[in-house]
Amino acid sequence: MSSDERLIAEIAALRKERNAVILAHNYQPGIIQDIADLTSDSLELSRKARETNADVIVFCGVHFMAETAAILNPDKVVVLPNASAGCAMADMITARDVVRIREDYPGVPIVTYVNSTAEVKAESTVCCTSANVNRVVASFKEEPALYLIPDQNLALYAARHTDKTIHYWKGYCPIHHRLTAETVRRARDAHPDALFVAHPECRPEVLDLADVVTSTSGMLRFAKASSHRSFLIGTETGILHALRRDNPDKVFYPVSTEMVCPDMKKTTLADIARSLETLTPRVHVPEEIRLKALRAVERMLQI
Repeated sequence: MSSDERLIAEIAALRKERNAVILAHNYQPGIIQDIADLTSDSLELSRKARETNADVIVFCGVHFMAETAAILNPDKVVVLPNASAGCAMADMITARDVVRIREDYPGVPIVTYVNSTAEVKAESTVCCTSANVNRVVASFKEEPALYLIPDQNLALYAARHTDKTIHYWKGYCPIHHRLTAETVRRARDAHPDALFVAHPECRPEVLDLADVVTSTSGMLRFAKASSHRSFLIGTETGILHALRRDNPDKVFYPVSTEMVCPDMKKTTLADIARSLETLTPRVHVPEEIRLKALRAVERMLQI
């Protein structure tokens, strides 16, 4: 038995003993996705956790994702197997920044991407995801302007689909933001028959070249439903594992092999086994912050 096989067996035993559910984001390493009870985007994973009778949530992702699970599941133990797995974009804005935005833009609703800390969510009007940002923006029927944080590219994407004035914070995902239109053109020249599917966190000039713009979950659904045979994928390369697994008769290329998030690749089998054994590192959101953040998340879920 290999060391991975031993760890997988250990995880299976501990998962049963702890009554735990293992959630893995679409960008996690393939071997982590394969042992998870559920793989999806961060918000869907947190929502699904609510529906289980698990006592422990092992969130294989980055810190803000585990925080969101803790916000939605206060009666469960939430652990993040690798405590150093963070998010550069989430770190680009603080709760104090949001307070200043409210002072500078009085009365303007603040729409916050779920890729943000609990403290930032707590100071926000409503949350959004890359899948529902346009619906969230449209829900403010009487508001002429909104302020979107922290991702400038998601804000610019939303601005294309509304007549409202969209103010925005100049944060970004380094992985998506570094993808250039020239890189996309070279990839399309190399694979002329492939459809280019891009994530809304990419730059506007990259989205201009896309055949489809959608979230990670949207990419999985689109690829499965499409009659097309080949695809260029414009997001973090971890999603290729699920795309290829679920569509063995189709071909998927990364639009750039450099679209790798080091934080998403930190989780190991050993980390998961240790988390299940020790129930650490535990992610806890103070109740005052949790309740305020929950209002912003639940307002989104009602839309």
